[in-house]
Amino acid sequence: MDKLFRKDALNYHALGRPGKLEVIPTKPYNTQRDLSLAYSPGVADPCLAIHKNLEDVYKYTMKGNLVAVISNGTAVLGLGDIGPEAGKPVMEGKGLLFKVFADIDVFDIEVNEKDPERFIQVVKAIAPTFGGINLEDIKAPECFGIEERLKAELDIPIMHDDQHGTAIITSAGLLNALEINGKRIENIRIVVNGAGASAISCTKLYIKLGAKPENILMFDSRGLLHSKRTDLNETKMQFVRDVPNMTLAEAMVGADMFLGLSVAGVVKKEMLLTMADHPIVFALANPTPEIHYEEAMSTREDIIMATGRSDYPNQINNVLGFPFIFRGALDVRASAINDEMKLAASKALADLAKEPVPEEVNIAFNVNNLRFGREYIIPKPTDPRLITRLAPAVARAAMESNVARKPITDWEAYVEELRKRLKIGNPLVRQIKTRAKHNPKRVVLADAEDYKMLKAAEIVLNEGLAVPILLGNMAKIKAIILENELELNGVEIIDPRDPKLSDTRKKFAEVLFTKRQRKGMTLNAARSLMAHRNYYAPMMLETGMADAMVSGLTRNYPETIRPALQVIGKEEGTRIVSGMYVVNTKEGPVFFADCTVNKTPSVENLIDITLQTCRMVKEFKIKPRVAMVSYSNFGSADGIGPANQREAVAYLHKNHPDLIVDGEIQVNAALNPDLLENVFPFSKLKGQAANTLIFPNLSSANIAYKLMQEMAKFEVIGPILNGLNKSVHVLQMGSGVSEIVNMITIAVLDAQRKAE
Repeated sequence: MDKLFRKDALNYHALGRPGKLEVIPTKPYNTQRDLSLAYSPGVADPCLAIHKNLEDVYKYTMKGNLVAVISNGTAVLGLGDIGPEAGKPVMEGKGLLFKVFADIDVFDIEVNEKDPERFIQVVKAIAPTFGGINLEDIKAPECFGIEERLKAELDIPIMHDDQHGTAIITSAGLLNALEINGKRIENIRIVVNGAGASAISCTKLYIKLGAKPENILMFDSRGLLHSKRTDLNETKMQFVRDVPNMTLAEAMVGADMFLGLSVAGVVKKEMLLTMADHPIVFALANPTPEIHYEEAMSTREDIIMATGRSDYPNQINNVLGFPFIFRGALDVRASAINDEMKLAASKALADLAKEPVPEEVNIAFNVNNLRFGREYIIPKPTDPRLITRLAPAVARAAMESNVARKPITDWEAYVEELRKRLKIGNPLVRQIKTRAKHNPKRVVLADAEDYKMLKAAEIVLNEGLAVPILLGNMAKIKAIILENELELNGVEIIDPRDPKLSDTRKKFAEVLFTKRQRKGMTLNAARSLMAHRNYYAPMMLETGMADAMVSGLTRNYPETIRPALQVIGKEEGTRIVSGMYVVNTKEGPVFFADCTVNKTPSVENLIDITLQTCRMVKEFKIKPRVAMVSYSNFGSADGIGPANQREAVAYLHKNHPDLIVDGEIQVNAALNPDLLENVFPFSKLKGQAANTLIFPNLSSANIAYKLMQEMAKFEVIGPILNGLNKSVHVLQMGSGVSEIVNMITIAVLDAQRKAE
């Protein structure tokens, strides 16, 4: 799987548009007038305004939301001094995280300069472009002097995240760990293994929190920093202690905390046993900690432990800090990121971990009730509240420490603005993938003779999203796997025509015959059908050999769904099956139904489609706001379509009063809260745009989602089938690999729900 991951990592960066970022215009550019306003002659006016008042650069340009991620490639992610070009993928990745988590635009700047003084001059020269600077992957000890000089000589927020990111996150964890074990920070003895940028910054911030320097012992690769060492630079000299030289094991005796930012395996079980009661162990070497989590927890039960890994409790992840710290700093136009702002971020993180956890986070990590304690001292990176807690805390600290040049006066409005920023990226896909990983299901892929389906199988297997079962001609499937060097070792391959499966086909045929014998099917016909993938696959679900099925990549929709309906049938109490699509917009997902099954639904059908769709929308942890769309607004035009929608709404208002649903309504009104407020203030949809659209017929629904997909270039997931007794989902013919992966993931979620 390591080989596969490396191959996929290269393809991820290379395929399609190379890299991870692009520049998107934010103003119209379609007409000659637009271009004249954007450039010459229209651009002259804002230029002159800025020349007259430099602060207007924030008014007329993107500077206020633009951060530079700058590196010289001398200390890249543990890869060492690999140079600026080789470090560029990391800097682009950092830019992606800024955008996804905090809606901050980034230009990554790779500087081919190792001399600190010349590097400083380069950064100073380009600084007018940016609202803030994130220094990245610059080796110690040069990074300390570079950051200090730039902070002193520039008046924009500057932070070397390698130093301060880990410090801010671990400080939050330390505060909460001390609250749990009842110790005071000024009394604890701390052992730090590692003396690089992160370790030194962590130690400095702990001292700011109240730790006593005389209670801290720091080790580098050559041993303890003690007074007889003559090989220490100025930065390390700050942490020299006038004590006898000792080993790490000796230093650990009686220690209250171990902080590791070093190498794997340096801490032994015996060392943990010598530590004080309720020790705090932050073993942050990645990917292998200084001591394995399982080994540490099996040694003593009173440990409070954190690592840098996502598969263990209390992950120290810098993405919990830097996006929101810069967000708060930019929003008050801070002239610096100071200690007060860093401490505010740490305390906000610590406080957030003590609050009740949103259900979507519980679901994402497959727990019933994640709550403050030894295994939860730091919020999860998927917590949607991070931006609304950390950014305001940082902004407020900037104001209180007199580095804010644009103070916030309306905090409620600011928090609401931050919530809107959360809609950037695709949190829905992240959520469903996280949930799938915690309980992957067996998914039959009925079009496994196609490369795209096999590549999707490789991805879901590698990511732990599902256990794929490949259905089709075994020789063809193995040939495609071999030709494309796909990593699918151990994945089950089933050929429905295999003579060895004759007994299984006979059993399947008997089950189908029992279901369909009074609907025109003979036993011989049933036996013949069992050689076809789209009958064999749903029968695997029906008999418990698999949990979900995905098909339709190479066959048309009716050929795929008809066998599933015959074999599996509808859920108990369900009159129809319906289909929906998820259209991922920048403002969040919008759900379209029925786009695939019911051609001209009756009023009763429309009611069922609405209720089925709402149930699935809720599965995504989203509250449905349903618009029954039409060419009419609340009786403004006649016709069967508007009348059916109107009647369905009347029924839903009466029998499902808690459901936010209204119509008939034109789609522009449903998606425009201001228009709705002004023209239709009586509507139940008032106040917020609809996120679920129920169409009056298959034609309009199909046209609508395909227009969104092709013209707006939104990601579309689907069709998602609602109302079947098992998890069966049908792809659009010709779907891409990412679309198949998304559909497999949704099939897993659907199977999880049906199993419950």
